[in-house]
Amino acid sequence: MEMQRVLRRWLAVAATAGVFAVVLAVIAFQASAPDAATAKADDKSAAGNEWPMFGGSLSRNLVNLKETNIPTQADVAKGAAGHVKWSQKLGSKAYGGPVFAGGKIFIGTNNSNPRDKKIEGDKGVLMCFEEKTGNFLWQHVHDKLLAGRVNDWPEEGICSSPFVDGDRLYYVSNRSEVVCAQTGDGKIVWKYDMIEKLNNFPHNLSTCSPLVVDNTVFIITSNGVDEEHINIPQPEAPSFIALAKKDGELLWQNNDPTKNLVAAQKAGAKVNIKKMVNDGELLMHGQWSNPVWAEADGRKMIVFPGGDGWMRAFDPKNGALIWKFDCNPKGTVYRLGPTATRNDFVCTPVVWKNKLYIGVGQDPEHKKGVGHLWCIDLTKKPTNKDKDLSAVKNNFDPKDPVNKDSGLVWHYGDFIAPKPATGRAYRFGRTMSTCAVHDDLVYAADFDGHFYCLNALNGELQYEEDTGAEIWSSPTWVDGHVYLGNEDGKIRVFKHGKKKELVDTIDMNGSGGDTGARVRSTPVACNGVLYVMTENPCKLWAIAPKGK
Repeated sequence: MEMQRVLRRWLAVAATAGVFAVVLAVIAFQASAPDAATAKADDKSAAGNEWPMFGGSLSRNLVNLKETNIPTQADVAKGAAGHVKWSQKLGSKAYGGPVFAGGKIFIGTNNSNPRDKKIEGDKGVLMCFEEKTGNFLWQHVHDKLLAGRVNDWPEEGICSSPFVDGDRLYYVSNRSEVVCAQTGDGKIVWKYDMIEKLNNFPHNLSTCSPLVVDNTVFIITSNGVDEEHINIPQPEAPSFIALAKKDGELLWQNNDPTKNLVAAQKAGAKVNIKKMVNDGELLMHGQWSNPVWAEADGRKMIVFPGGDGWMRAFDPKNGALIWKFDCNPKGTVYRLGPTATRNDFVCTPVVWKNKLYIGVGQDPEHKKGVGHLWCIDLTKKPTNKDKDLSAVKNNFDPKDPVNKDSGLVWHYGDFIAPKPATGRAYRFGRTMSTCAVHDDLVYAADFDGHFYCLNALNGELQYEEDTGAEIWSSPTWVDGHVYLGNEDGKIRVFKHGKKKELVDTIDMNGSGGDTGARVRSTPVACNGVLYVMTENPCKLWAIAPKGK
C-alpha cells in the first residue's frame, strides 16, 4: 500500500514537472522609488536614493522619477570599459529581485554557489551585499521543506524581495516563514511560521514580497492546490494575512478564495471543484502575487490579488471587505495548459491616480494563452450587498449604462473576432509583468513577448512591439526611458512617449554573442547605477556611466 502511494505521488510529480510556480512572484520587479514613510505613492520618489521594497513603492508602480543619467547602453563583455561597475555571482536562480537601503543590497537566491562551503546542498538563501563595491556581507540560509516540490520547488531558492523599514527587513522564506531581521548583521528578530500556525499549504513555493505600512506587515500566503492540481489540502488556511511588524502577532486573516469550499464541506454538500473554479468561487492553482496599498478619496485600502482571479480591497485595520472585482470574463474555463481561458495573477497590481492596473496570467509552464489587462476605479463605492464592482455580463464598455455601478475604467485583451488568418487570435496574452504608469501612459508586456504602450486613462493602444522572445520581466520607467528585458538576454530601451522609438539595446550576453543569458527580472536604478540580474549565468550586474 505504501509503495502504491509513493508511486502515485511520483507519477503526479512527473506529470507536473517543470511547474515553476515559484517564479510567479517573480515577475513584477522593481522600479518606482517611493517615499516609504507615506502611503501617498503616486509617482513619488524615494528619499535617500533607496529602493526599499519589491516594486519600489507602496503603489508598486514601476516608475523611478529620482534617478538621472542612467546608461542606455553597455557591453558586459568589456567589463569596466563597457560600463560594468561590478558583477556578483548569486546562486543558479534569483527571481525575487534586489532591494536597496542603507548602502546595502538584499536579494534572494539558492545555494548553488555557496558563500559558506560548509553549507552544502539545496537551500533558500537571502544574501546581503555592499552597494558600492558588490562585496558579500552576510546571508541567511533556510533548509528545504521535507514535503519537497509540492511545497518547496527544488533549486528555486528564495523568491521574496525583502521590505526594508529602517534597520529591519521583512521577507518570506522558502519554508513559508515570515522573517524579520536586522539589516546590519542579519540577526533574526522574529519569525512567523505560516505552516505551523496557520496550516498553510503553499503550492510549489512561498513567494510573497511583503508590504509594510505603518505598524502592519501584509502577506499573501501562497496557499494552494496539492501536487495533483485538483484538491486544496487546507481550504481553511488564510490566503492573506496581516501581522504586527514589531513582533509578528497575527492581526487578521482572510480566506475568501477558499471560503465557499469550506462552507460547502461543513454543510455536507456535494462539491464540484471544477465548477467552483470556473464560476470564480475557488482558487485555481497557487497564489504568488503581491499586495498593493492605495488611498482613494481619503479611504485607505490594502488590495489583494487572489488565486481565484478576483481583486479584493480590505480595510487595513481589520480586514473588512471594501470591494471586489472579477478579472476574468464569465464563462471562462481553467485547466492546465494553453487552452485555458480563465487566469489568475502572476504579476503585481499597480496604483496610479486613484486607479489600479493589473493583468492576468498563469505559471509559464502552462504556455501562452489569452489574457486581459484591466484598469479599475479605486474611488468607486459598491452599491450591492456583495460589494462587487465587476463589469456586468461580460460588457467591457465602461460607458454602457449596465456598468454605471461598476469599477471598470477600461479593459484591453480578449480574443480577436473574426479570428485572423495568421498570427495569434487575441490582443493581449497572459502576463507575468507588472505595469509602469507615467504621464497618462501605461507600459505593459505579456508572456508572448509583446510590449505595449496604452493610454492610461482610456486603454487606447498607442503602439505595440513584438520583441521576439518570451517576457518574464516587467517594463520599468526611469530617466525618460522604458527598460524591458526578455529571454534572449537583451534589454530594450524605449524613449518615453506615445510614439514607438527604440533608443538602444543592452546585450547581457556580451558583444552580441549568444551565451544563453536570460533577463527574467526587471532592471532597477539606484544612485545612478542600473542593476540587472541575469540567469545563466546567474549574476547581478551594476552598470554605471563611465568613470563612476
